Amino acid sequence: MSDIVLGVGASHSTLMNTHWDQVVHIDRAEAFRDALGTARRRIAEARPDVAVIVGSNHFRGFWLDLIPAFTLGVGEVVAAGESGTPKGPQRTDPEFAQALAADLVEAGTEVAISARLQIDHGQSHAIQYLLDGLDVPVVPLVVNVFARPLPTPARCVRLGENLAAAVGRIAAGRRVVVIASGGLSHRLPWPSDWTDPHGDDETFLVDAWINGRGEWERYDKRRREIIVAARPTIFPEFDRTFLDDLEQGRLRRYASMTTDEVESAAGNGGQELRAWLVMAAALGFIPGTPLVYAPMPEWLTGMGVAVLDPGASGEPR
Repeated sequence: MSDIVLGVGASHSTLMNTHWDQVVHIDRAEAFRDALGTARRRIAEARPDVAVIVGSNHFRGFWLDLIPAFTLGVGEVVAAGESGTPKGPQRTDPEFAQALAADLVEAGTEVAISARLQIDHGQSHAIQYLLDGLDVPVVPLVVNVFARPLPTPARCVRLGENLAAAVGRIAAGRRVVVIASGGLSHRLPWPSDWTDPHGDDETFLVDAWINGRGEWERYDKRRREIIVAARPTIFPEFDRTFLDDLEQGRLRRYASMTTDEVESAAGNGGQELRAWLVMAAALGFIPGTPLVYAPMPEWLTGMGVAVLDPGASGEPR
């Protein structure tokens, strides 16, 4: 059998790569960067054979012509490389990924599969900062968090629970780290409902989401301008409560939230917290350790890092 030996949750933002010199709250930015370094060391100490990265895709690998609720990369994985994130083919473990997909489907969690999956910073940010230099193969698990209708938080919890069971049934003896990439609260300058865009910018973005397959770069310059010009909207009270619930092992309570409730409480970018629910459920909702919370208006996001360690909870590693 294989074992999940560590869970990590970490926010992402490409503005960390491209706009560091414009940061005003430099102490918060450095604290977040340092927490990523701490999480990376914890991953290294866990000696993983593979990392399952649960995250989003910002319409560079998926478009509205086809966007499943959950997609598992079971073959080649190629990073888009936008804004200073990793680019090109990533190291993978197709045998493990294919066994994982088969077991999940047998357990009743239908995941789409991709033999050539393009990821963006929704997952490559984690590769860049959490797996740098570790040479750990990755299995991306992409959750649709932007194109409604979204999978419910409750369904994401079931995915995480079935992920843990599937890992336990795979006889490869691999040590697995589950990384959740995304969140915390933020509001993107995107239409919350792609069927009802308002104004030229939202209309442009929906056009990019529908027609971007194979040529996302054509849309990327204006996309970037729209994002950089956005007014920051962060919900620190929600973020701190979420991290406190993680510390107390209470994240299961978020499974009852609706998509509208998540957006009201944490913004449309807060829908990425589904990745944290998948990860926490895969770790059995054990109490975790928040490493940092840094509200970063310069990066449009409430940035957090946390670790869930079964060994620290008395569970086998």
